[in-house]
Parts: sequence; C-alpha cells; structure tokens
Amino acid sequence: MDADKLRELIEDDDLGLLSVKPKQSGYMSEDERLAESFFEVNELFRRQYGREPEKDMTNIQEAKLAMRLSALREDAGKAKELVDLDEFNLLRPAKKPESIDEIFADDDLDILVGADADSIFNLKHVPQTIDMPDYVARRKPCDDFDQFEDLFFQCHADLQAGKRTLRPFAKEQQIKQGQFFALKGVLTYIANVGEKEKTGGKTNARLRCIFENGTESDMLLRSLARELYKDGRRVTESEDRLMDDPNNVFGEDSQTGHIYVLRSLSTNPDIALIRDLYKIGFSTLPVEERIKNAEDDPTYLMAPVHLVEIFECFNLNPQKLELLLHKFFGKVCLEVDVFDTGGKRYTPREWFIVPLPVIAEALELIISGEIVDFAYDHQNKLIYSKGGRAE
Repeated sequence: MDADKLRELIEDDDLGLLSVKPKQSGYMSEDERLAESFFEVNELFRRQYGREPEKDMTNIQEAKLAMRLSALREDAGKAKELVDLDEFNLLRPAKKPESIDEIFADDDLDILVGADADSIFNLKHVPQTIDMPDYVARRKPCDDFDQFEDLFFQCHADLQAGKRTLRPFAKEQQIKQGQFFALKGVLTYIANVGEKEKTGGKTNARLRCIFENGTESDMLLRSLARELYKDGRRVTESEDRLMDDPNNVFGEDSQTGHIYVLRSLSTNPDIALIRDLYKIGFSTLPVEERIKNAEDDPTYLMAPVHLVEIFECFNLNPQKLELLLHKFFGKVCLEVDVFDTGGKRYTPREWFIVPLPVIAEALELIISGEIVDFAYDHQNKLIYSKGGRAE
C-alpha cells in the first residue's frame, strides 16, 4: 500500500479509531505529593471549618492534619515551595513573644495572675450591672478557698493513685458542677453552674470556677470550653464515685445490682499472656458469691478470677448498661472457645481486651448519657468523640 493510500485512510477516520492517546502514568512526583498533602489541610479543613486543625486526640483525623501542618511549618524548604498555594497563610512561622507584656496579654483567663489582690498584674473590673453577653470575667482571690482546698488535695491524690485520669476535653456538655479540669496546667473546680440561657443559638451559663492557686472566676461556660479545647484536659470522676456516689443516692433510691470487673487467673498461656484482659459483668447477688466457683464455670474461662472493681448501681437498668458496654467494646471482645468438665464447648462474650482506665471512663459516659456521642479506638486504646469539634 503506497503512502498516498495510507494517508487517505487516516484522513477518513471519522470515528477516531486510529487516534491513540498517550498513556498517563499514575506516578506522582515529590512536588505533587507535597502539594497534595498540603491540599488536605488547606482545602479540606481550613476552607470547610474556618480554622486551623488542632492536635486534639478526640478527633484523630484532625490531629493528623494538625501534625502535618506543624511539620510543614518547621521545614523551611517545603514551606517555601508551597508559598503560592498558601491561600490562608497557614505556613507562617509561629510567632515568639517579644516581651513579658505579650505573654500576659495572651492570658485570656488570667491564669498568670496571682492570688494577691494587690498584684500589679491584677486587672480590676467592677461593673455596676452584668449583661451576660458583654460582661468580661476576671480572676480574683477566692475568699472561701478553705472550703475547696481539701477537694484539690484529694483530686491530686486520686490522680497519683490512678483513681482519676486526665482525658481530652470533647464537648461543652462535660462541664458540670462538681467536675475538675486541668486548664493550662492549673487544676480547676466547677463549684457552680448558673442559670442556663440561649445566646447565639447555643446554651450558655455563668460559672463559678475555683482554681487551685486560690483564685476564682465567673467566666461563661462556652468561654471555659473554648480554652479547654486549646489547652485543657478533663479529669475523670473518681472510681469510688462512678456508680455509687453517696451524694447521689437518697432514701427512696433502690439498688438494682452490681457491675463488676474481673481479671482471669488462668494458667492457660493463650489467656494468661493477654494484657488488659478483663471481664465486665452484672450480678444481682453479692459478687463474691457469684464468682466463688469460677474455676468450674465456662463464663469465667474455667479458672479462678481476681475481683478488680465493683460498682453498685442505683436507679439504673444494669442489664442495659452491661449491653451498652459490650456493644461499645465489641471490636475487642475476646474470641475463645472454652470446654467445661463434660467437654461441652462454650464461647464467653463478656471478656474484653481493654485498659482498666478506659473501662472506668466508659462507665462514666454511660451514666452521664453521653456514650452515644463517643466511640472506642481499639488501635490507639482511647475513647474519642464521634463528631469531633468541627462546626
């Protein structure tokens, strides 16, 4: 076939059958990968939520983006390459305070102000009338601090003994009377929550916050929440009060049973070598009576057990509470077959591979009714808020 005939056939290709597009490689260059990593921070978070991602482990995805942004800021070379894409000026270096005045100017909650009323740093504001949206709370000496001092000592003792733990702050609803928080390293006690009002479509309230350095503040609930999101932690309730706080039990209340936590004393290597293996169960009988023949009961893995924790339940549906716990920790339920003395096979479903402090925190969330807003991350062994904090 001569060249003219071939040219004629090509020109007559109305359907484009002879058009071949060059194959595109799926390989991304280093520059493309760098731009893609910044795109997620810039577009998927800053543009959507109007703020930078923060290192809050209650929202794993946000924490990952925050750590990525921090790494990009610290790498001057990468930051320079991305400058044309930095629409929101996210890659600016962190500004260091240039003077002591700048440090105190950034102290929104007067954490750095001492208990001395005559301190040169103590700003005095005494308005004649208090308008909730405009009133600015300030720290001042707590005249009746002696009534709260023992509470702080006990809280510190509980933290040291492991009866309380520090957990990420997840939502405003966690701020309740009688709760402790760690705010910028300062232990804070919520002595009172005032009348709740609707401001800006959300509930707010005036608080009485007592600080362990002998000062107090009447800041708003949402103001405290905002600071706790930045640099704060929630102090979990004492294990001794999770289920049987005498301040919450009255004469007409009825005890409905016990939630208990057990550790297996099995010598079976397949069980004995499992770390953080606990049974969470319910009993209407005294727990000691319930577990006395554990070595003959498949429910207890045909082995003696050690009673780790026991919680008395008042005015609760213990069966429902137990079911919620099992659903919450479903992904870490122990899967093992146990055979009784007659050779019959059983598969116990009340043993979970989860740290004890996490179990205590889950119990606290169930009691407060907040458990539906949280989930358990079995890989990182922590409880996190499902919705995070992005609004």
